[in-house]
Amino acid sequence: MFVILVSFAFGFGMLLARFGLPPMVGFLVAGFAYNLLGLERPAGLEVAADLGITLLLFSIGLKLDVRGLLKPVIWASATAQMVLTTGVIFGALLAAQALTGSALLAVSWPTLVLLGFALSFSSTVFAVKALEEKGDMSAFYGVVAIGILIMQDLFAVLYLAISEGKIPSPWAVAVLALPLARPVLFWLMDRAGRGELFILCGLFFALGLGAEGFNLVKLKPDLGALAVGVLVAGHPRASELSKALFGFKELMLVGFFLSVGMKGLPNAGMVGAAALLCLLLPLKTGIYHLVVSRFGLRPRTSLFTALALTNYSEFGLILTAIAAKQGALSPDWLLVVAIAVSLSFFVGAPLCTRSEAVYRFMHRWLCHFECTRCHPNEAPIDLGAAKAVILGMGRIGMGAYDELRPVYGDDILGVEHVPARVDRNREAGRNVILGDACDTEFWLKLQNDKQLEMVILAMPNHTGNMFAAHQLHNMGFSGQVAAVARFPEEVEELDGLGVCAVFNMYERAGTGLARFSLDACQLRERA
Repeated sequence: MFVILVSFAFGFGMLLARFGLPPMVGFLVAGFAYNLLGLERPAGLEVAADLGITLLLFSIGLKLDVRGLLKPVIWASATAQMVLTTGVIFGALLAAQALTGSALLAVSWPTLVLLGFALSFSSTVFAVKALEEKGDMSAFYGVVAIGILIMQDLFAVLYLAISEGKIPSPWAVAVLALPLARPVLFWLMDRAGRGELFILCGLFFALGLGAEGFNLVKLKPDLGALAVGVLVAGHPRASELSKALFGFKELMLVGFFLSVGMKGLPNAGMVGAAALLCLLLPLKTGIYHLVVSRFGLRPRTSLFTALALTNYSEFGLILTAIAAKQGALSPDWLLVVAIAVSLSFFVGAPLCTRSEAVYRFMHRWLCHFECTRCHPNEAPIDLGAAKAVILGMGRIGMGAYDELRPVYGDDILGVEHVPARVDRNREAGRNVILGDACDTEFWLKLQNDKQLEMVILAMPNHTGNMFAAHQLHNMGFSGQVAAVARFPEEVEELDGLGVCAVFNMYERAGTGLARFSLDACQLRERA
């Protein structure tokens, strides 16, 4: 049965990827198809799903800036959104109860409030996966979206503690001493090497110390994985640990999406109810956009944040299961919410993937909701008198900047969309500004810059470099354009847009090593 399920996941994932949808949507379809055929549910699937979510939260913790959660744009946005969305969905369900007389809606108004609360959450798994695939986890809108999701997770922990009647163990106060263990955790990471022992070190932190440690004191295990991830986030190898666990985490998350699709076999009425719930998604998206825009975020950033959160959450299933267990809801609602969560992924996936096209379509209308004051991270971009611009100031961008500095001096400018990376480059003496080269408005500022001679596309994802190359091509830029690529097909695509020099990182790695070795030998001979 396990082999059949894997085959279903691969087949549907490949099929929907051909239509431009994320593979995760294919995994959901695979779960429904597998269940529809009446095949036996493989043992251990739920365990794999739980492991995937735990490792996902651990990886979020490895990249989390705790101080960022204290910013009003995070905690106030999350709180306001949940209150407004709960109220809107409650009102819609109350109206449907009065108009339709459906047996599913034959519940008390507090139960309708509970349903509204459950549907106000957005899926952490879906949003993080979508942001990772776009390479926008560290973008400003990605940071805001993840911060809101983490605040929602904290609300979820509080609700579960109250609704399930679980009182944390008296030993739960011991988790406050976790920061004292940080030197020990750092010591273990330093001595874990770089092979399988390093991966096991990460699994021990996430599953052993974090999840199981919190479970022993009757706290939410996933919260424990997140907390331990935050503790080791300051280690120099935290990013390396996240990458080492990436493949294992992705594989386990396949189990999560399959399990969502295998919650049961719905009837036509349940599918109809779930579809009606999905009609409320535009209202939920509008609330997200309205709330975050009040904190000075530009229309594009507000829309991208809202689209990343345009879905229902797997947490809605948990709340519904609790209500059904307590007799407040019919068990049929568990299937309705499961279908609504799955359908919301279908709706949200293409919107998030094509967010730039959605923004261009809605740009003029969205500008009416723009706040008069501007968030510091959203300040207008000023290129000054730059003659050379490097888009993407990661390791490759920094290297290119340092090589060009003797030629252009102060007339060279780096552009980076990750605020922390901008700060690091400025501390190193580089002239770097915060900006997103995948933002259409960014390119409007380049069109009037007649002094610009060279643009280097050094962004980590090929999609971003291709978008920038398209913009340069469309604006008729006559200067030199260079870019990085990883695979031959990427080189061909960039060549087709008139990029004069494409550096294949993998093919040229040996050449660079040989040149570095020769230079080192010559220096030694002179010494």
